[in-house]
Amino acid sequence: MANTAVADPESGLTRAQLAERYGLRVAGERPPLAEYARRLWAYRHFMTAYSRAKVASSLSNTQLGQLWQVLTPLTNAAVYYLIFGVIISQNRHVSNFIAYLCTGVFIFMFTQTAVQNGTSVITGNLGLIRALQFPRAALPITVTLIQFQQLLMSMVVLAAIVLLTGEPLTFRWFLLVPMLLLQTIFNIGLTMVMARLGSKIIDLKQVMPFVMRTWLYGSGVLYSVKLFEERLPGWAAKLLESNPILVYIELARHALLESNQQNLVTSPGHLWLLAVGWAVVMGIGGFVYFWHGEEEYGRG
Repeated sequence: MANTAVADPESGLTRAQLAERYGLRVAGERPPLAEYARRLWAYRHFMTAYSRAKVASSLSNTQLGQLWQVLTPLTNAAVYYLIFGVIISQNRHVSNFIAYLCTGVFIFMFTQTAVQNGTSVITGNLGLIRALQFPRAALPITVTLIQFQQLLMSMVVLAAIVLLTGEPLTFRWFLLVPMLLLQTIFNIGLTMVMARLGSKIIDLKQVMPFVMRTWLYGSGVLYSVKLFEERLPGWAAKLLESNPILVYIELARHALLESNQQNLVTSPGHLWLLAVGWAVVMGIGGFVYFWHGEEEYGRG
């Protein structure tokens, strides 16, 4: 009703007509999807520079500094090996269990840390959001880029572990490049979903560790994925085999571990189809879902 009232008695124009005449827009108005994507692309250099700065400063106040980016997954892998490899003796069911386990832990943590940090990326940057006008999707993308840069350091250590445990260096290692690209796209979409949910549900950050721990146990990180077929009904096994994190982990194991080629959860071709499908669905779906909430971020 307010927009239909005459705002300028001299011209007889309403507020909406005046805004249209002078090219005025509502502050924080959500642009069309294509325009939003174009604006986001214009911020690509900012996202890259900002993510590098965050990586450099994240652990600068610790004695070991960025070495913790490698020590954290290694420590987790050591604990899991003690429990699942030595105590539960899963190493009897998997050739080269150390490399098998480390590959799963490193790939899983890439998604885990991106999702957990993405949950609070809006609420943790309210000052920046309210002070500057920019596509808010830049924030969850930056979170994923930070984790990707940290993953690259971890992959160097993982390669050393794989070689030291007796695996050969083969041309299949190059498959890690498209696999990590697909996982990164998947992570960006999922982080955008969690960023919007986290901006609405403040307590979501407290729940996510339990969610991620459950996802860890259901992703074949700590044990042979063949147990799905042996211990679960057919429909449940198929459901878990389509788990996106399991798909990316299995592709990484396919690329790195010659000894694991007969233990893949399904054929490499099927894994690649699932990996592409998850990246497309989550990448596009997460972006559209986050874009729909653009006007909400920083309000309230």
